[in-house]
Amino acid sequence: MKHSLAITLILVAVFFLSQIVGLSILSQSIEQKQVSETGEINVTYTNLPLGMERPNFDKTQPIQIVVFIVVAILVGTTLVLILRKFRAFKTWKFWFFMSVSICLMVAFYSLIKKLVPFEYSGIAAVSLGAIVAFLKVYKQNVIVQNLSEVFVYGGLAVIFVPILNIYAVTLLLLTISVYDMIAVWQSKHMVKLAKFQTESKVFAGLMIPYAMPKKEIEEQKIVHTGKKVETEEVKSAILGGGDIGFPLLFAGVLMEHFGFLKVLIVPVVVSIGLFLLLYFAKKDRFYPAMPFITVACFVGYGILWLI
Repeated sequence: MKHSLAITLILVAVFFLSQIVGLSILSQSIEQKQVSETGEINVTYTNLPLGMERPNFDKTQPIQIVVFIVVAILVGTTLVLILRKFRAFKTWKFWFFMSVSICLMVAFYSLIKKLVPFEYSGIAAVSLGAIVAFLKVYKQNVIVQNLSEVFVYGGLAVIFVPILNIYAVTLLLLTISVYDMIAVWQSKHMVKLAKFQTESKVFAGLMIPYAMPKKEIEEQKIVHTGKKVETEEVKSAILGGGDIGFPLLFAGVLMEHFGFLKVLIVPVVVSIGLFLLLYFAKKDRFYPAMPFITVACFVGYGILWLI
């Protein structure tokens, strides 16, 4: 078992919560849902706050959409690897702060736009998103870290689900799964990115820390001073942001056709799959979660057709 049972259950529970909250946020952004005489379902989403625009793609061109997203991921990964090489922690933190602020702004806007007068809802969402992002990045706290992650991917879903269909999101899951296996087992750059984020204390994903059975004191070299300091090593259970975001995109696309309540079977099945992965995984080894999550997504989709 990769982590203790208690830590594993907490990690899976927060993952499941992020899926439910993300779908709830997405459902609040649906403006209109129509079923044509042919049975085709057309869903219209509300505009993004402050004049933001979604990527402009035709849903009938799934390959173009997937290529755009994958290229964006590769470019972003390359930039983070460059920052890692030069240990540019401040630049990484600012970039991460801006990204999280935007996602949280979109998520909070979807939740509060019906509660706050229209002329103030955008400002309120921006302010709340920036405050939470600041606390997450510059005032590290385990509660803020994980609670903010619960909302971040709902914002991503509001941005990307409207441009996806079942073919595009299926192709995206398969592509990302292959990439994840290569990045973890072959090039291992995903492992380097995870360690870089952990070292910077700014992590894109869930991080459930707990004290190791035997507290160890290790020496770490501070490059810019050449000095050595003693730090207490604390073990953490982590789950990357992509492992949270991509199954949410899949469930979000399915929600257009099956509705909120029925589609909940997908997060349930994926959470069970994640638990089984962590349960049978070995300690101190890195695993690409996306292939297992993708299989669980497809199993959940199959169950949806049966019920």
